[in-house]
Amino acid sequence: MAISKFEQSLADGAHKQLQRLTGNWKGTTKTWFEKDVLADESPSEAQITSILGDRFISLDYRGSLEGKNFMGKMIIGFDIPYQRFTTSWMDSFHTGTQIMLSSGEAIINGFSVFGEYGSPEYGEQLWGWRTTLEIISDDEFVLTAYNVSLEGEEAKATETVYKRK
Repeated sequence: MAISKFEQSLADGAHKQLQRLTGNWKGTTKTWFEKDVLADESPSEAQITSILGDRFISLDYRGSLEGKNFMGKMIIGFDIPYQRFTTSWMDSFHTGTQIMLSSGEAIINGFSVFGEYGSPEYGEQLWGWRTTLEIISDDEFVLTAYNVSLEGEEAKATETVYKRK
């Protein structure tokens, strides 16, 4: 009997790469509100679990920003038909009551996805948000996000270096 594309991906593809991330993590999050001006650096913790028969992972995290606690969730998957990584992301600081949907390509040891955000009260044009996840080793990964202006200029917004507990 032939192996399915999903089973193959779990054996040696993108889904295997995602499953490597399951576990408990601790790290340090850096936050920038202005380009190249570090605004905050604080501890962060994350738990990554496999969901829906290893089709996706759920990254649940908590930390603080300028002394105020926040929490968030990112569901991460790999879309086999379109060969793209996909995420849904929300947290109690950055996204308010919105859920950001993003998709993108594999990069060396991870992926880069792009989504958009905005609010009608600030105009109809949406800003971009690019997120990268780079697996350094089985015990370390880096999650970085960039604000993308209307002109397409990127500025680092957050970066968390996670190490396995």
